[in-house]
Amino acid sequence: MTKGSGRARRLLPSMSQLAAFEAVCRTGSTQSAAVDLSLTQGAVSKLIQSLEGQLGVALFLREGRRLAATEAAETFARDVGRALDLVSRGALRVRSTTGGGTLALAVLPGFGTRWLAPRLPGFLAAHPGVTVNMGTRLEPFDLAGEGFDAAIHYGAATWPEAEHLKLFDERLLVIGSRPLPGGPEALARQPLLQLETRPEAWADWFAARGLGGPQRLGMVFDQFAPMIEAAAHGLGVALVPEFLVQSDLAEDRLTALTDPAPGSGAYYLVWPRGHDDAPPLRAFRDWIVTAP
Repeated sequence: MTKGSGRARRLLPSMSQLAAFEAVCRTGSTQSAAVDLSLTQGAVSKLIQSLEGQLGVALFLREGRRLAATEAAETFARDVGRALDLVSRGALRVRSTTGGGTLALAVLPGFGTRWLAPRLPGFLAAHPGVTVNMGTRLEPFDLAGEGFDAAIHYGAATWPEAEHLKLFDERLLVIGSRPLPGGPEALARQPLLQLETRPEAWADWFAARGLGGPQRLGMVFDQFAPMIEAAAHGLGVALVPEFLVQSDLAEDRLTALTDPAPGSGAYYLVWPRGHDDAPPLRAFRDWIVTAP
């Protein structure tokens, strides 16, 4: 470390200052931040004042009892939030480290609960020294910057600064609570449940079968799991990846209304470029391509 970098580090805000700052930005008041951090309101106010004094700028505009973050504070808060997440994940990694190492894995919620979780005991049994810590993410992010060793990604092999291992292509299935004779034309008359991240899914599905025109669009969901439950309770029909509903179909909670059809993307394991040789990642990568 150079002398210059040492002086710069001594000028860094303390973790207490940063935690108070992030909490005030997130909650909008020192009182709410104090509750969030289990501190007194006075202690939070002093931490904010000391941080402003150290940085030499005002971070908040006082509006009665509420603090309004300045534009500079909002930018700083995003950096601080990412840094605190990284430190938190690193601390969790240290606490849970065992002889085989730790794998921090970001997963899509549906993939994690419906595909990975039932198979994960097999990996842990084969690698008893490895600890797997999981978080959920819906969109690509900075893998190294957020402290994840790998992620499960849906779409194409386009994650920036990452290596990709294709797991399988997506196959889509229309499901409902009961049989529905009549083919695609009958489906068009049903409430078509929608996923907000795939707004064109139904239009593409009907167009691929030569059917255009308006359909009866139904409720919108942010994740597959509640949409599948809505379909199971008769609120409409859903277009979902086949692997998400295999157990529901086997238990007759849902009915497959079509044969599986190719989707528009695939599922990938991705990891930061240059991190190929980390032992927990290597073990997980070798296992997942053969998982039943």
